[in-house]
Amino acid sequence: MALEACGITFGYPQGGPVLYRDFSLSVEPSERVALDAPSGAGKTTLCRLLAGYERPLSGHVAVDGEPLPKRGVCPVQLIGQHPEHALDPRMRMELSLREAGEVPADAIDALGIKGEWLRRFPHELSGGELQRFCIARAVAVHPRYLIADEISTMLDAVTQAEIWRYLLEAVAREGMGLVFVSHSPDRAARIATRSVDLSAQA
Repeated sequence: MALEACGITFGYPQGGPVLYRDFSLSVEPSERVALDAPSGAGKTTLCRLLAGYERPLSGHVAVDGEPLPKRGVCPVQLIGQHPEHALDPRMRMELSLREAGEVPADAIDALGIKGEWLRRFPHELSGGELQRFCIARAVAVHPRYLIADEISTMLDAVTQAEIWRYLLEAVAREGMGLVFVSHSPDRAARIATRSVDLSAQA
């Protein structure tokens, strides 16, 4: 059982660089894998490939030997750096949560989501508040793997600690694999069971 990128090649059109060429990666459910590379080396792109938001030019991504589904709930959930991009600006937060199905009350409490936030629109909340909703939505669908792409870069230290504490507890409780990118080398070293250097992949 694993999340696998199998011989993937990927580059953006219009003459952009090839970010990955025949690249493979395997992540077991018990692993917390840090992606390490300089800025612009394709960490976010790999996160999007692993979660099915981008399709490789060749090769494929699979979970337990099966390709990622094109419809329905994906067993790989991506939490991005900019939560405002993941939420419908016309939808109140209560409805955004409901899209993920039943979100347990203890999860809402653990993430510090306040009742009055549920009636607001995304533009009425801060980035840290929105990120709590994105994490709740991702965990609520019980994915096999979570992809966390610099989820706390723009947040204050207290919010960063709260978000990571909940996320790691959820990963351990649900037996999920975790692939993550962190701007903090110290945090990555504390969290990761192993690190993958992407700087020489292209």
